[in-house]
Amino acid sequence: MTAAYECNGRPVSADAFYAIACDPRRSVAVEACAGAGKTWMLASRIVRALLDGASGPEKNADGSLREAVRPHEILAITFTKKAAGEMRERLDEWLQKFTHADDATLGRELAIRGVSSQMSPQASQDMRRQLSNLYRSMLAGGRSVQIRTFHSWFAALLRSAPVAILHRLNLPVNYELLEDDAPARALVWRRFYASLALDAPLKADFEALVLGHGRHQADKALQAALDKRTEFVLADEQGVVDASVRPFEEVFPQFAGLACPQDALAMPLARSLWLERARQLGAEKNKTPQKAAAGIIEAFAASDLGVRCDLLRKAFFVAGEDRLNSNLAKFAAAQDAEPELQALCGARLQHEAWVHQQRMARLSRLLLAQYTQLKREHGWIDMNDVERAALVMLGDTVLAGWVQERLDARIRHLMIDEFQDTNPLQWQALSSWLSGYGGAGAAPSVFLVGDPKQSIYRFRRAEPQVFRAAQAFVVEGLGGDLLSCDHTRRNALAVIGCVNSVMGQARANDGYDGFRDHTTDSARPGSIGCLPPIPRNRDAGAEGGGADWRDSLTTPRELPEETLRTLEARQAAGWIAQQIAAGLQPSDVMVLSRRRAGLLPLQQELRALRVPAQIGEKIDLIDCCEVLDLVALLDVLISPEHDLSLARALRSPLFGIDDSALVQLALLKRETSLPWFDLLQKTELLAQELQGLVATLIKWKGWLDSLPPHDALQGIYDDGDVLARFMAAAPPAQRLTVLANLRALLGMALGRDGGRYATPYGLIRALKAGGLLAPVPADAGSVRLLTIHGAKGLEAEAVLLLDTDTVERNADSMGVLVDWPGEACAPRKFVFLVSESRPPALSARTRP
Repeated sequence: MTAAYECNGRPVSADAFYAIACDPRRSVAVEACAGAGKTWMLASRIVRALLDGASGPEKNADGSLREAVRPHEILAITFTKKAAGEMRERLDEWLQKFTHADDATLGRELAIRGVSSQMSPQASQDMRRQLSNLYRSMLAGGRSVQIRTFHSWFAALLRSAPVAILHRLNLPVNYELLEDDAPARALVWRRFYASLALDAPLKADFEALVLGHGRHQADKALQAALDKRTEFVLADEQGVVDASVRPFEEVFPQFAGLACPQDALAMPLARSLWLERARQLGAEKNKTPQKAAAGIIEAFAASDLGVRCDLLRKAFFVAGEDRLNSNLAKFAAAQDAEPELQALCGARLQHEAWVHQQRMARLSRLLLAQYTQLKREHGWIDMNDVERAALVMLGDTVLAGWVQERLDARIRHLMIDEFQDTNPLQWQALSSWLSGYGGAGAAPSVFLVGDPKQSIYRFRRAEPQVFRAAQAFVVEGLGGDLLSCDHTRRNALAVIGCVNSVMGQARANDGYDGFRDHTTDSARPGSIGCLPPIPRNRDAGAEGGGADWRDSLTTPRELPEETLRTLEARQAAGWIAQQIAAGLQPSDVMVLSRRRAGLLPLQQELRALRVPAQIGEKIDLIDCCEVLDLVALLDVLISPEHDLSLARALRSPLFGIDDSALVQLALLKRETSLPWFDLLQKTELLAQELQGLVATLIKWKGWLDSLPPHDALQGIYDDGDVLARFMAAAPPAQRLTVLANLRALLGMALGRDGGRYATPYGLIRALKAGGLLAPVPADAGSVRLLTIHGAKGLEAEAVLLLDTDTVERNADSMGVLVDWPGEACAPRKFVFLVSESRPPALSARTRP
């Protein structure tokens, strides 16, 4: 059994492990499992660094005095604003507690953070006094510890960047930072297509892409290029993009000199050779070789060489694989044809991949150029720009001294939490900065802590292998230590046993490298169980188009996937209700799902059982039903011809019109061809409940046409008693959420362009663009429903995992593969991939 705690590969005690981790004078990289106290170590290291500063100047190795550390010279980096806030709260809570603690408590707090107990009584008393006064002295200094996200630190660096750097990166001097790039992405496509229309070669590239793969797949490929724009630019600057997929003649030299591999089938020698094989196979008695012979004859009757190649492959190989049909494998002519046909198919695939790579590279350069120009015109800078600028400023040899001088004045200790979520660009910026200390002064002490097993942010370009490169840098570049811990303080025995079993099997199957069995401090047995699987009807999709008529106004269409979610949610809700009936509190239960889509059905099922449940993550304001109702109202007041928006507004709690009245309006429009808004003014034609509504709508329209959007919306809220109407229509458990969302909409209208200069259309467009999050009312007595990403770091008495019985994922298509080792300054490969199942040669090991 391996040791639970190790330092530089050697077993150590738990006390020694935490003493090394908390020592601010040592550079350390810590790899620790969940529940090992990673964030505790980082916060404790901050306390130790503050204590070093409180003890006054110390001597360096050469005897010179070293200036005492000030709080703002300590930088702790996390990956989310929420985590940064929680870390600051923890630090403040500790410091306040130390202020009122007695001597014995202060001594224990110092001991568990690695402060030696071998010091003299006077020194020990001084240390306890300094710890007690730490909060007071930090407040007196006026500047606190820097606890930031990567992006906020890089953004602060960018604000002091020389104008030349901004010009070099084609960034605006006066800019607005886009935390969400959705507005820029939505606007770039019209510019991109307009540019395509003016460039005949690029237009031909785009048309060929659409012809070969379809409009949806073409859009997916370009979106992937936009997602990976930073990697593309860095790779393209090094010539990596064009070289990532090799031409077919380099991989298959037997086809050198041909324009494309299938041209080999046009040669007389190839024809005679294949027809001879057809003769031999046709002479056999079995139907299988005879069918293959007929396939050869059919192939060489085709004039199109691509079709000829396809027909030969179909005649000899199994579907989806370049190998002989098992029934053909015993015939000599087929055996002779197999390697030749395999090489032909491989070369053709390689050529198609090379053409796709070059075509996508050209289109991506145009797309990214238009995206960059769009941001410049609007004065926008996104997070990718911030990271790129930080890399240039921290890694440029001309700027290295200037940047180092600025940072040295502020940072003496650098600490990074959840390091497994670092992306290569962030690490390159940091390593470039830290590598620049050769003889220029003492580098900051560095503390990195994380767990590669918990890396779940690949969609944000996080790369677990960066952790390995950083560990090597800490040891080789900074003379630091490597700590590893596989001991958790919180998980029950059954949970740890399950983790070891599952991860051990993954290790044995080469699914995960480097896992070591975990141990736990907990003596609780715990339990692990599985609910019965929900049966999957693989033919459900085919049966879903039955002839039974469905009233689309009252009966929702149920897709097989949605039906499975509903059944799973119902089963999960029943289990949770049983646990609560057995004595658990709702707040003791946490439900985790890979996707947010599975949480809403469960919330509805729990509410049906009168179990309070809350989705603990913020969603876009525009995704809330009550907000959509108000947006529909604003939409029809701006554009009265929008019948669907008016239908939603009328059906909402604002008016409460039933379906029969809406059907009457639809039939009247069929007769008169008038918009619904105009029909509402013809009261003699309308049902009783529709009469008089138009006066209210015209009044509200007048307000929206003449007042700022916020003032008009506030008037509508007051005149229509909006909050009370929606509260009355909402289920009791949802009323606080509905109220909070409606108030958030009003607040958003006030904040948009200062509330004075916004237009109604601009307000609607901003809402529909997304990125404006709905508030989450606090409810400590509910079941917590979270995605795995949102629940990171949380724990509960009982945890239920949804959607664990999933079918194997289909191979992805029209994506991007990037090979960027943590130690490399730019990607080594950048491949535009048509399908994961059939990658070009030498790209199979490239990382997505």
